[in-house]
Amino acid sequence: MKRLESKVDRMIGQIGDKCPHFAGKDGVYDNIGTDWWTTGFLPGILWVMYDMTGKEHYKEAAWHWDEVLEEWFVKPTVELHHDVGFQFLSTAVIKHMVTGDEDGLRRGLEAANFLAARFNPVGSFIRAWNEDKHGWAIIDCMLNISLLFWASRVTGDPRYKHIAVRHADTTLKYAIREDGSVNHIISFDPETGEFIEAFGGQGYSATSAWSRGTAWALHGFANAYRNTGDIRYLSVSKRIAHFFLASLPEDSVPYWDFRVESLDGEPRDSSAAAIAASGLIEIAAAVPSGEARLYAGAAERILLSLTENYGTWDKPEHEAILVGGTGNKPANSFIDGSLIYGDYYYVEAIAKLNGWKNRIY
Repeated sequence: MKRLESKVDRMIGQIGDKCPHFAGKDGVYDNIGTDWWTTGFLPGILWVMYDMTGKEHYKEAAWHWDEVLEEWFVKPTVELHHDVGFQFLSTAVIKHMVTGDEDGLRRGLEAANFLAARFNPVGSFIRAWNEDKHGWAIIDCMLNISLLFWASRVTGDPRYKHIAVRHADTTLKYAIREDGSVNHIISFDPETGEFIEAFGGQGYSATSAWSRGTAWALHGFANAYRNTGDIRYLSVSKRIAHFFLASLPEDSVPYWDFRVESLDGEPRDSSAAAIAASGLIEIAAAVPSGEARLYAGAAERILLSLTENYGTWDKPEHEAILVGGTGNKPANSFIDGSLIYGDYYYVEAIAKLNGWKNRIY
């Protein structure tokens, strides 16, 4: 945490008002559009650091981001979609949780209403992307539905939770394989709700095992259990965790896909490791103490490797926390660099190990 304080303090000055997503070998984060799905992760880092330290400069740097994001509810864009969960949980929702800010509450509920409106009732899924992808749902949304669980708690209206549960059940049925591996994209007929097929998406193939998708599912179902108490979600999260851990290389940081034909020259994905580590800590908190050691110990091994082998502590000019992230290998984009969501989930996991209680996912 002490090293993170120094690192995040530098990030505030280096990144400024940029909206970061990816940094290449030069260590300089890009400045992607504020409607992009990763917009919330830098302010999320700042809010977690504020909640852990009480230092005002983190709050001051994070404060305006939910207002910036809210503008996209009235401006034309195709980029605002199911990832409003990622965007508003780590801005408006945590802002309200730690400060009581009423605008944060209002904006969080505005985002929850937007996400709920993407629910397809005949197929029982939340539509992922826009344009012609009317019947597509993706594994990433298992973390976005935490926005709906939160909205039910703060409003007392169970309808948000009902949508989240139905989406989780559909994902469990069609996206999670028996061995704990995961499909990225599942496709339905939007008129009838009938399941059509699964796509590889950002994985190597339709039958491979994209490591970040595995991590999204591990963490997402652990959160669904925490929000519902439904043992099915904890059980499937554990099954996914066992597959993830059994598939790791020696340094506990996965390659971008667990089932590529050959690992020669293939990049790692440190973001998948960070997301999984945070989810493993959630599993550890949900199981008996003797069993918890398996999951907590695995999380600590992953985080230790990220810290020692993928951290940028000795590179003060580097704007990111972790290197070794891979965004979308099949599209040949954002390869072997730094990803802001990898940084966020690393901070989230380290904060959990240090007693952070204000869970926002």
